[in-house]
Amino acid sequence: MTMVSAQNQPSKIYETDRSLGEYLLFHYGRPEEQFPWPDGPKEALNFPCRSVMELMDDRTPVRSALDLGCAVGKSSFIMAGLTGKVVGIDFSASFIRAAQVIQKTGELAYRYHEEGTRWREGVAKVDELPQNVSFEQGDACDLRSDLGAFDLVHAANLLCRLADPMLLLNRMVDLVAPGGQLLLTTPFTWLEEFTPQGNWLEEGGSEMALKKALLQNFELEFEKNLPFLIREHRRKYQYTMALGMRWRRRTGL
Repeated sequence: MTMVSAQNQPSKIYETDRSLGEYLLFHYGRPEEQFPWPDGPKEALNFPCRSVMELMDDRTPVRSALDLGCAVGKSSFIMAGLTGKVVGIDFSASFIRAAQVIQKTGELAYRYHEEGTRWREGVAKVDELPQNVSFEQGDACDLRSDLGAFDLVHAANLLCRLADPMLLLNRMVDLVAPGGQLLLTTPFTWLEEFTPQGNWLEEGGSEMALKKALLQNFELEFEKNLPFLIREHRRKYQYTMALGMRWRRRTGL
C-alpha cells in the first residue's frame, strides 16, 4: 500500500514518525481511535482486513501468499491465518521494521496526531505471533528474481504509488501461480511526485487501461468498491474509494 519505486524519492514521506503513526493506526487502531465520532463513514474502517476477506475466494486452497506494499503488516497477518506461508514486502524501511517488531513481540507502541501539538498514545497488537510470515524491504518495480510464484498475491492501493506500474503488472504473470488469485485494489490517485505522467494508466480511463493490461494472463472474477479512511487528526481524514478486484491467473500459460 505504501511501496514506491526507488526511482522516485517522495517515498521518504513514509519514513517519518508521523506517517508511521498514521499507518499503525490505520492498520491496528480500534474503531473509536480511528474515528471518534458518532456519525460518519464507519464502513470505511478496517480496510487492511477487508481488502483480503471481501475479495478473496475462500473456496480455493491457498498454500502461499505475497503481500505487496504490505505497509505495517496487518493484511499479512490476516493472510497468515489462511495460508501456509506469507511474504510481506514494502519499500518503507520504517514500516517493515514496525511489522517485524509486531510479529516478534505481539505489539508496538506508537503516537498518532490529535490536533496542533497534541498527540495520543496507541499500541498496535496482534492476538497471535504467526511464524509463517516474513517481512522484507523491496521495490515493487524491481522485485528479487527468486521470489517464486504464489497462490495468492495481495496488492492494496499500490499501483498509483509506483514510478512505473506496468513493470509490476507485467511481472504478475510470474508472481501468481496458474489458477492463483490476484487481489488488487487501487483508487487511481495519480500524482507526478510518485509516478511520471507518461506512466499513468490512462488509455480509455484508468480502470479500462488496468483491465487491458491484465486480461491477457488473468480473468476478472469479481470487483467491488472498497472505501477506506485514513486519519490525519481528530477532525481531518482522507476518505477514498478504491476499486477492488479479484483476478484469476489463467492456466496453460
